[in-house]
Amino acid sequence: MTMARESYREDLATLRADVLALGADVVAQLDRGLDALEAGDEDLAETVVANDEAINERYLTLESECIDLFALQQPVASDLRFIAASFKILTDLERVGDLATNFGHYTRATGESHLDTVDVRAIGAETVDLVEAALDAYEREDTDLCRRIAERDDEVDALCRTASERVVRDLIGAEAASDAWDAEAVMDDVSRALLTVRDLERVGDHAVNVAARTLYMADNDDALLY
Repeated sequence: MTMARESYREDLATLRADVLALGADVVAQLDRGLDALEAGDEDLAETVVANDEAINERYLTLESECIDLFALQQPVASDLRFIAASFKILTDLERVGDLATNFGHYTRATGESHLDTVDVRAIGAETVDLVEAALDAYEREDTDLCRRIAERDDEVDALCRTASERVVRDLIGAEAASDAWDAEAVMDDVSRALLTVRDLERVGDHAVNVAARTLYMADNDDALLY
């Protein structure tokens, strides 16, 4: 019985380590997607898109491991919260990976932007930092950090609103400034810029989700869940 319990504790520790490892790879994928988008680097964009399948496969494997822990081990309340939170966090990480892949698709489709509207790297750096902080909170079960992440996401949302407004202003300015205004080209750039801002905001939302699930896991506190 003691050996079985020790094996179970090792399984839980392995799950946490595997979630963190997937998180680190998702953060790297996000960084590459932002680099590709900022530079218009279509080769790097291809790498980002190609990496998505491996992330999805690892996500499904870890999700299955969580289900096995639910079904086979009959976890007590605290362990149940840990497994359930990890299960949900995996979904958030997979979706961040999808958003990173979106950046690869945007770059691959349009190349370098002709409308220098959104500082992708500056806003992206904030969202990357939020995801990294959320993973740190999960690793250490740091409830104070969970709450700070939720507060910082409000700042990211404000940056994204400002960026979206600037996109619209630049569109109007481009139309007014030139008789040779290429509506189709500008609209392509505007669409990509707005999609990028939307996706950056969603990355921040997923970081908050990770923090919210960690807070519930650690303190049985659902204050950040929504």
